[in-house]
This record gives sequence, structure tokens and C-alpha cells, in this order.
Amino acid sequence: MLILLPPSEGKTAHAAGAPFEIQDLSFPELTKDRELVIGALAETSSRENALELLGVGASLANEVTRNIELHTEPAAHAHDIYSGVLFEALGYSSLDTASQQRADDCVVVISALWGAVRFADRIPPYRLSMSVKLEPLGKLASWWKKRMTSVLDEAAAGQLIVDARSSTYAAAYKPSGNHCVAVNVFQLRNGVPKVVSHFAKHTRGEVARFLVQQSQAPSTPQELLELVSTRWEASLLEDKKGLALNILLPQDHQFTTSKPAS
Repeated sequence: MLILLPPSEGKTAHAAGAPFEIQDLSFPELTKDRELVIGALAETSSRENALELLGVGASLANEVTRNIELHTEPAAHAHDIYSGVLFEALGYSSLDTASQQRADDCVVVISALWGAVRFADRIPPYRLSMSVKLEPLGKLASWWKKRMTSVLDEAAAGQLIVDARSSTYAAAYKPSGNHCVAVNVFQLRNGVPKVVSHFAKHTRGEVARFLVQQSQAPSTPQELLELVSTRWEASLLEDKKGLALNILLPQDHQFTTSKPAS
């Protein structure tokens, strides 16, 4: 099983630590592509209109400046760098050792800077969204799609893919075949299922946590549905985009960012 996640917009900076080593990252076939994006990001981030080009506000100026010298920034494991609602709900640090190992093995974060990384990869914090048009490379989702598809298809061969990405990051890689299931989240509002955009991230993080806690991973969409249905109300539907696991939360469901349940 592979679990595809989007990165968080915010990243946790670390005061100390060795810089990242690009040759040590997962999916080494992407090394040259990563070097091109790192160079283009550094050049863009050094411009006077860098904030406008990267689509961020003045409050993030320090994070954009950090983009210029990523090779010297302290690095940490990806699960310590990515923060935000989804990653808080996944709660890597509170998982037991076996579950952490499964997360290291099966979670792949789709990134505008790295293409794709695993949780154990050491990376520095950065500021770059997949929606950015980064000259001279162009739109990053399209640029990465051409380079990542064969690499990730090979990594996913014969495995079920659980896709918990947002649409922005889903555009950078569309798995081949019919072994991918997207995770959608709805909540009943006055008896009608409604998309709960922000808190969908939280539930997707909970789903990822739940899956890596299982000693045996589901290998088919039906097995995934049966497993997830032991905790959430869920259905498996197919449309023009492919298979989707639709999770329906009750109207009185309360969202919290407290310590995840074990």
C-alpha cells in the first residue's frame, strides 16, 4: 500500500542539524529534476518581487529568503518538517514503533520542490506551492507530472494506492491503472452531505494514521472499504475521475487538533 499525501503549506524549521543530502532522498531518479527546481526557486526567491511570484504574503518573507540557501539550512525528517492539520491528525510522533515504520514505508508526500519524498527523508523547510509557475520551468504540477509518473508508477506496482491529496497536488501525478482510491470527506449538514474542505485534511490525516496502525495493509479497494468502515461511515464509488472512498461524518461530529487517538 502507498498513501499519497499533500505537503503542508507551513513547515517546521529546526535550529540545528546537518543540511540535506540530495543523493540520500527517496526516488533518486528525480535528483537532477530536484536540482533544477532548487536552482529556479533560489533565483526566484532572490528577486524583488519574489513574494508576488511565489504567491505569498509579506508575513512569509523570511521563509522565502530561506529558499535561497536550502543547501545550508538544518534538515530534519519529512515527518518533522511538515506540519498543519493533516499531519497533526496523523500524529507520527505518538505512533508506536511498528506503525512509524509502516508510515516510513508507505507514506509518500507529493512536493512542489522534491517531487516526492518519504517520511524518513531529511529535508529543510521551504516555501513553494505546486500551483506556482516557476520560471523557467513553468507550471510545477505539469512539469513534475512528466517526470514523476513513471517513477511513482514503478514504486506503486502491484500495490493499492490511497490518495489523500488535495486537487492541487493530485494534478502532479495521476496513478496509472485502477488500483488508486481517492479519499473524499463529507459531513451531514441538515441531512445533506457537504464538503468540509478544511477539516477534510484532518480526517484524511486520521485515515492515514488508522491505516499505518494496521498490521496488515489492505490490498484492494474493497478491503480498504471494509477496513475503513469499521471506524467511519464510508462508501466506494466510481466516477469519471476513478475510484473514491467517500467518508461521511455525522452532523454532530466535532473536529479537534488534540492528541490523536491511538
